[in-house]
Amino acid sequence: MGAKGFHSGYTEMPLNQKVFLAQFESIQNIARAESCIIVGRCADYALESFENVTNVFICGDLEDKVVRVSELYQISKEKALDLITKTDKKRANYYNYYSNRKWGVASTYDISLNSTRLGIDGCAEIILQFLDLRRQRKSSGK
Repeated sequence: MGAKGFHSGYTEMPLNQKVFLAQFESIQNIARAESCIIVGRCADYALESFENVTNVFICGDLEDKVVRVSELYQISKEKALDLITKTDKKRANYYNYYSNRKWGVASTYDISLNSTRLGIDGCAEIILQFLDLRRQRKSSGK
């Protein structure tokens, strides 16, 4: 083993790769220790071998996202659109690179919701209903 517990091969890795591996391991350690909600960071990929995981993707219409972001951060709609575009591009690039999957593809997730149609509270309610139904089916052996 190399410095600070890393295998010697890790010292040759670029910093962004080391950060990803540290996050990957941290996500797994948190999930082993307790129930949790992890947003992003390829958590679905990090936890794919875990049994009790629900992967959720929430999308929304661009116009609604622009309004929400501009109000939340008190910025113009133009700046909000730019921020959303850049953030989504970064998210997709990160996810696609590290997971070798395609970000936002519904088949990667257990449930995909549209916050424009459901609202934030509606999405939360459906996620809770999904988890409850999943628990019921699991406890009944279905």
